Amino acid sequence: MAYPSWQIPSATIPLPESEVHVWRASLESSLEVYHFYLNLLSTDEQQRAARFHFEHHRHRFTVGRAILRLLLGQYLAQSPTAIQFEYGPQGKPNLPAPIPLHFNVSHSETVALYAFSRTRFIGVDVEYHKPNIDYHGIAKHFFAEAEQMALLALPPAQQPTAFYACWTRKEAYLKATGDGLTTIPLSQFEVSLRPNEAAALLATHHAPQEAARWTMQALAVGPGYTAALVIEGQDWELKTWQYQPR
Repeated sequence: MAYPSWQIPSATIPLPESEVHVWRASLESSLEVYHFYLNLLSTDEQQRAARFHFEHHRHRFTVGRAILRLLLGQYLAQSPTAIQFEYGPQGKPNLPAPIPLHFNVSHSETVALYAFSRTRFIGVDVEYHKPNIDYHGIAKHFFAEAEQMALLALPPAQQPTAFYACWTRKEAYLKATGDGLTTIPLSQFEVSLRPNEAAALLATHHAPQEAARWTMQALAVGPGYTAALVIEGQDWELKTWQYQPR
């Protein structure tokens, strides 16, 4: 089942080692708030935003990166403008060692998710349900054989939702491990996808013992979206928060 509750915090939220936090945020904002967010970005981030061809893409990148800085600043007790990023081979931003905070970000259309943990590797993915997508063709090309069979066995009306459940769970796992499609093909591991079936990493053919290392959780983001979270280990408590511009 998807995690249902997005709480609005009334104060600064601590992040104990036993907890995992996921924040949901809107990438829409007023022009006044947008300019405030733009001033939080570093020079290279502002330059990256300026390279987007479409205005709505520039707006969403700016808002999304500024909210990330604000949340990191809260957890690290730093000014959001003082946050320094390092970038991995896939362009993923990370905090330089030895800062004890793992995070992962995903956004689709106007929704962004931010996941945080003190000590655990973490991955999150959200996808907007695009109309007229060839999910059968994508599943045939990317999914494991068992996933393809499970998808096709469902009633046609349930297949699009199951497709997005499978896709987000796979993406979240790859993001948690830090690997991309070129390292671990999507067909080399299997996840659950049937409606009302708990999110789970069922098998990892590339590393048979790997599945036991991770826990998977579906997230109820809102109508027209599907999301998933993958966390290292099992003994943690999930808390979900709704970001409110201040």
